[in-house]
Amino acid sequence: MTDTSSSASSPATLDNVRVVLVQTFHPGNIGATARAILTMGIKDLVLVNPRCFPDEEATRMASGAAELLENARVVEHLEDAVNDCQLVIGASARLRSLPLPHFDEPSEMAARVIDTAQDGKVALVFGRERFGLTNEEIGCCTHQVSIPTNPDYGILNVSQAVQVLAHECRSAWRRTLEPTSEAPVARREDDQLPTREQLGHFHEHLGRALRGSGFLNQPHSQTEERLRALFARAEPTRRELSILRGMLANLERQTAAAEATKPDQNEND
Repeated sequence: MTDTSSSASSPATLDNVRVVLVQTFHPGNIGATARAILTMGIKDLVLVNPRCFPDEEATRMASGAAELLENARVVEHLEDAVNDCQLVIGASARLRSLPLPHFDEPSEMAARVIDTAQDGKVALVFGRERFGLTNEEIGCCTHQVSIPTNPDYGILNVSQAVQVLAHECRSAWRRTLEPTSEAPVARREDDQLPTREQLGHFHEHLGRALRGSGFLNQPHSQTEERLRALFARAEPTRRELSILRGMLANLERQTAAAEATKPDQNEND
């Protein structure tokens, strides 16, 4: 069935939604994903280290969405696919230790996606066919989402999972067009969420400042992981992140000044 109640052209909001496939094994799943998202008005597809692409099977399974495949970007690392995004949602069938904020319902996720996509970019990230996303890749995300399925048989093909979440996003976007819905409020840039890249720079700065002060004495400690989870839940704006980085810079200056005033150990010998 086709959607005839809205414009055939992809709206700007959905243009800000990106689908990312990580290390897809079967090229047919790439083509099926292209078909699935294009039917929902999403045109931004990024592939992270696909096993085989371009491929005739991908084109065949795209069934008319070949142009989307031609425009798909291929990158080496997940960070390259999501660094410019403010919201990065990893589709995962199970929770990991130190979980990120988690959407239990795809409809709840979709409402957040459309709200963020009014003035920022969003990535929906899907992992490998056999075992999904690794813990490290989940760490590149800001949120997780699970699709409620039959507990006795909850296996979804990756393109099917993409179709479910893409449909939820389109449904959430359509609800914003209803006469009773309120017009979105434009956010100042400082009040928007930081991109994944900006958040990464903050965590690097935080770790450097805490190690310099002596609070952290081991690289990649569990404390740093917990702090990442804490700030993921807090969702600081760009303005708030700037304030935090100013605090860290001041802490670094104070630490450096304290080190400079310490007596030289050689002078005391």
